[in-house]
Amino acid sequence: MDILELNDIHKSYYINDKEFKVLKGIDISFNQGEFVSLLGESGGGKSTLMNIVGGLDSNYQGDVLLNGSSLKHDTDKQLDEYRRKTIGFIFQNFNLIGHMTILDNVRVALEMSNLSHAEQNKRSEGLLKRVGLGEHIHKHPNQLSGGQKQRVAIARALASEPDIIIADEPTGALDAQNTDEILKLLDEIASEGKLVITVTHSDKVAAYGTRVVHMANGKIDSDKQLREPYKTEPSSGMSLRPLRMYQAFLMAFQQMMYNIKRNSLVMIGSSIGLFSVIIMLGLGSGIKGYINEQIYSQVNPNSVQVLNGDPDNTTDILKYDMSSKDIDKVKSVKGVKSVEKGAMELSVQLNYNKKTSVAQDFNTYNSTLLDKNISKGKKPNKLNTIMLSEGVAKKLNSRTKDLIGKKIRMTFTAIGNDGKQVPMSKELTVSGISNIDYSLISTSYDTLKKIYSSNNQKIKTNFITVNISGGVSNVKATQKRIEDLKNSNGKKNFTVTGANAEVSTLNTYVNLAVNVLASISGISLLVSAIMIIVVLSISVSERTKEIGILRALGVTKGNIRELFFSEAILLGLCSSLFSIIIAGLLEFLINNISNQAIKYPIIQISPLNIVFIIFVSLFINILAAIIPSERASKLDPVDSLSAE
Repeated sequence: MDILELNDIHKSYYINDKEFKVLKGIDISFNQGEFVSLLGESGGGKSTLMNIVGGLDSNYQGDVLLNGSSLKHDTDKQLDEYRRKTIGFIFQNFNLIGHMTILDNVRVALEMSNLSHAEQNKRSEGLLKRVGLGEHIHKHPNQLSGGQKQRVAIARALASEPDIIIADEPTGALDAQNTDEILKLLDEIASEGKLVITVTHSDKVAAYGTRVVHMANGKIDSDKQLREPYKTEPSSGMSLRPLRMYQAFLMAFQQMMYNIKRNSLVMIGSSIGLFSVIIMLGLGSGIKGYINEQIYSQVNPNSVQVLNGDPDNTTDILKYDMSSKDIDKVKSVKGVKSVEKGAMELSVQLNYNKKTSVAQDFNTYNSTLLDKNISKGKKPNKLNTIMLSEGVAKKLNSRTKDLIGKKIRMTFTAIGNDGKQVPMSKELTVSGISNIDYSLISTSYDTLKKIYSSNNQKIKTNFITVNISGGVSNVKATQKRIEDLKNSNGKKNFTVTGANAEVSTLNTYVNLAVNVLASISGISLLVSAIMIIVVLSISVSERTKEIGILRALGVTKGNIRELFFSEAILLGLCSSLFSIIIAGLLEFLINNISNQAIKYPIIQISPLNIVFIIFVSLFINILAAIIPSERASKLDPVDSLSAE
């Protein structure tokens, strides 16, 4: 049985709906060990016929049989497998991949084999030595002569041990000496049991073969046997498969490194937007952290104050009163550790040694205040003691420490049982000084209750301080449960205030501002995406011939897509890493300054920010690669190989 049969092959091209017949009924068969020269003038249909034989063109009438099996209805994947396992191409223009060494050019055909990397190298080196290029394996194609380039093409065609070698004008660009050497190599390949088909228009070249087939005007007009074909059985082919994803990735990396200057500019341009976003996120985290630190350094984040009402201003709080039933309800809430009664007054006057100071706020001492804020003395736990803030104390004595243990008179106007104003006054002992900036004084709830009692008045529990168990993360949920309670009047009227609520509100505003700034910065990411689309589209145009070569070697459409997606992923990874490094350096410099100025690192880039920016970069680049990669995968192999 013949290895290859062509039955009634017709092929036409159409230009403006006008048909141009190229092949007009070709019937021919070939066998192993033959060195067939397909002779004829240019335009006679020789190359078109070889594209059909090589599985590059499936748009024809008639049938091609390989070992008796038709190729006519094979899918793209089956034709890829046919080229990968059966066909080895040698082109007139060599068609070597410029950014690869000649060793890599040969090995690319073996990337789809079951050989290990070391075995691929060994076989590629052996083939290059066989064609006389053993000393040049690390050179690139542009460092070789025409004859040397054609030898590389022959070595590549032999790499996967195909049964059929198709050589299209293999000596057309060579001098006489190189022509003889190449033809001897082809004859040697045929002697090993391969079918070698050489397309030529030279009678001298045709004479090297075992058989000459002449074509003219799309038909075979003669078929002459020059000598007997070789009888040697060809070696069994190796196991071959499509490219693996990691191999496409490595090929993309090789291409990226070859054009490293241009790609570096692309990566720098892409990293600008990424850098802006990561700095905005880090700045937002730093500002939130600084706000939290400043507020939590003043008050206890796990303590909140609860009012039975919703005041429009501070004065309204004086009207509210928490009943025993309301306090018991709050105590029963999940997450509440303990409850402290509290009361407040406004505009309290203090007198000491004929000096007067006015405190705008007066709260009974509670757990929202931190012990670390007491700079001198201690908290007012005992009856008839008072704690002053630094600002209030300085107006009474510039040496605030000297006030500790001294008696001062406190005077204020309270709202009595009948709703009328009642003046109250009491001499108290200073227990301590707090470093809180705002004008605040405090006594114990029992002390204030006693002052009211001595004036025949009943104290109102204006608010309660609720201490929440667990960490700060538990505060928000407990606060929500309290707000959902109904008071003794059957209304949801509890208002919760505290450091955590303030921080949450401020953080909301900071997040909003940061997100707006990050979104503005993110506009540059759109520019980056457009730039990646342009760069990859240019890359497709520049590498059209390379794509044709890879398809001729049996690389699938999916592999071509993977190749360009891999390049986009590499650009995305490198861009994000570059932006992270620059952002890290800027974070270090700015935080050195902020640590000296405010004793706090104002930019805080978290691992989550880094993961996010890498994800965003990869996502944008993958999206940008969809159109170029699809365009590359759909390129026709025949048209690609003829591209300049």
